[in-house]
Amino acid sequence: MSTVETADADSGGSLHQRILSDISEKILSGAWAPGHRIPFEHELTTEYNCSRMTVNKALSQLAKAGLIERRRRSGSFVRRPQSQAAVLELHDIRIEVEALGLPYRYERLEQLKRRSNAADRALLGLPAAGSVLWIEGLHFAGERPFALEQRLINLSAVPEAGDEEFLEIAAGPWLIGRVPWSEAEHRIRAMAADEAIADALDIDPGAPCLVVERRTWSAEHPVTHVRFIYPAESHTLVARFTPSQG
Repeated sequence: MSTVETADADSGGSLHQRILSDISEKILSGAWAPGHRIPFEHELTTEYNCSRMTVNKALSQLAKAGLIERRRRSGSFVRRPQSQAAVLELHDIRIEVEALGLPYRYERLEQLKRRSNAADRALLGLPAAGSVLWIEGLHFAGERPFALEQRLINLSAVPEAGDEEFLEIAAGPWLIGRVPWSEAEHRIRAMAADEAIADALDIDPGAPCLVVERRTWSAEHPVTHVRFIYPAESHTLVARFTPSQG
């Protein structure tokens, strides 16, 4: 076995995380401005004494997060900030914020485990009463609130969620990592901020907001209903389609 391969195996994935953290820090700190060329894969392989596969994995993850753009034959470059989200993806708000070059933070506002009421069952599409978890939290971009999240989780589908506190980590990424979803539904609408929403998002009451509601299922079992509320002036939703066949 070669020295490089041994280093990768012994690190247990730590080299991949180190490359990821080093490049992310340079981008988010502004040390590498939009348009800056990331060192080529072979340069990073030499710098970190690791395999090409480890470097490629880190760069692919950075591209997926929207921090870099990979161009065929030209290399990888720091992406310009984009304040938009794909409508049809189960995106992570952390990725949206970091793509803007801003530090991300999540803060739980309220959490309650309860017996589902009629409104809960309608939102989740539950046929009968059961235990649910209600969570409300704020996603921050820098010092400013970026989005208010209001979420219901069906505890009969994900019972372990009832033991989580979700104080600093949002439930969305946690669920995606534990429950394979088979179907999702999005609804998008506009609304005027009431006093509670205006206070949470630090905007004026009556200010326009963009609301994205999502339901997900796993093998036909309802998993979660979530409502993301964004200040309309700072957020855009984008969808890309391809022609249907036949």
